[in-house]
Amino acid sequence: MAEFTMPSLGADMDEGTLLEWLVAPGDVVHKGEPVAVVETAKSTIEVECFETGTMTELLVEPGATVPVGTPLALIGPAKERPPAHRAPKEGKTTKTTKTTKTTETTQATGAAKAPRPPERLPSGPEPGTAAEPTPSAARPPDHVEAGPLVRHLAEHSGVDLETLHGSGPGGRITRTDVERAVAPRSDTAPPRVRATPRARRLAAELGVDLAAVSGTGRDAAVRAADVRRAAPTPAAPAPRPPSADGPTRRPSAERTSVTPPPRDRVKAGRRAIADLMTRANREIPHYYLSTTVDLAAATHWLHEHNRRVPLSERLLPAALLLKAAALAAREVPDLNGFWTDDHFTAAESVHLGMAVSLRGGGLVAPALRHADTLTLTELMGALKDLVSRTRTGRLRGSEVSGATITVTSLGDQGVEAVFGVIHPPQVALVGFGRVVDRPCAVDGLLGVRPTVTATLSADHRATDGAVGARYLTAVSRFLQNPEEL
Repeated sequence: MAEFTMPSLGADMDEGTLLEWLVAPGDVVHKGEPVAVVETAKSTIEVECFETGTMTELLVEPGATVPVGTPLALIGPAKERPPAHRAPKEGKTTKTTKTTKTTETTQATGAAKAPRPPERLPSGPEPGTAAEPTPSAARPPDHVEAGPLVRHLAEHSGVDLETLHGSGPGGRITRTDVERAVAPRSDTAPPRVRATPRARRLAAELGVDLAAVSGTGRDAAVRAADVRRAAPTPAAPAPRPPSADGPTRRPSAERTSVTPPPRDRVKAGRRAIADLMTRANREIPHYYLSTTVDLAAATHWLHEHNRRVPLSERLLPAALLLKAAALAAREVPDLNGFWTDDHFTAAESVHLGMAVSLRGGGLVAPALRHADTLTLTELMGALKDLVSRTRTGRLRGSEVSGATITVTSLGDQGVEAVFGVIHPPQVALVGFGRVVDRPCAVDGLLGVRPTVTATLSADHRATDGAVGARYLTAVSRFLQNPEEL
């Protein structure tokens, strides 16, 4: 039995809030599949499972805030779906002696399971056998005997277990009972909307029709975040006149919010960023380099490329800058890796962190994985997808903790140069400003050419200025030869 724990989704994360489970007990989960939604101080992240198995028990309820490393659920080995129950053939009666012999053989070999008792016919007990207790006598009125897989099937199919008569031992409800309850209405009832349990509860609270909500979860299942986006914006309450006894107090229900106010998240995010950057400035001996890159060749190549391809495949200058930064990191691996335990470890791949500003405030730097191996078109598509999911709270855990070197760009804000603070345990951060037309001397002639200022913040414990200079030289060379990107 393995434990699924609260992961560390960044060097600045000490705890996280479990917002939603995307699976239920009994579900088979696969490695790399999102199973929960966790809120950190910076953003909302989908956490993937680290192995394949069966989710046997959920240990933490949604809404709980727990430290990193706290067990959230238990994962057992993957189990196959049990075979459908078969009724015994007519005309054959199992003798007591044969059953006893079979049981003895089973106990001796350990290879077979005890036979399942046949469904009882309504005519009463067979001669020579004691009548089984009725379901009402075998279980309390408020308790339903059913396994976790049967309960999950009933919830998915929209069947109320309290209304079923169990045909299993002691009145236990079986899979067959649930399937029989679904069959008569399959031709008339509308299909049940796939949704997580939290999404169903939230939809009932907010008055949202699940059938009208587009799901973004596994197999298009509706999640709590989808319900919140579809919920109507509440109108501002009319001001209440003060009473003679003093100011009127609002009911407690009006003070309760489904999610923390955005302002609180922004404050928490700013505090987390400040704490991490303070530690980085205190512990990392930074050195800074900059260079001006001629983008005339890159700009010409980009215009020609966009003129030939459909609108959906056109590139932005950011794609060229990111690809040049990734290829330079592969060429100078001393800047692509981590400083841990007082030594540098080079990363095997280039996972390019991309600083993304959130609409409500704050900053997240998810990773473009294997950025050096992507084509420019693939990189452009991955960048659009990553930025969109970052701002809608749909990042994966592997995307917020695996960056090997980070790029930040404030060119769209009009900034010409940016010198950033390294995100530990990384050892370098690359900055790009906006593209500016500047007078340049080329081949002895003065002309106006598009340029960009590229900067590097690097860790002096891992490298020195000579290594950093080689990196910026490589970035400039790639941008001046865009056909190599």
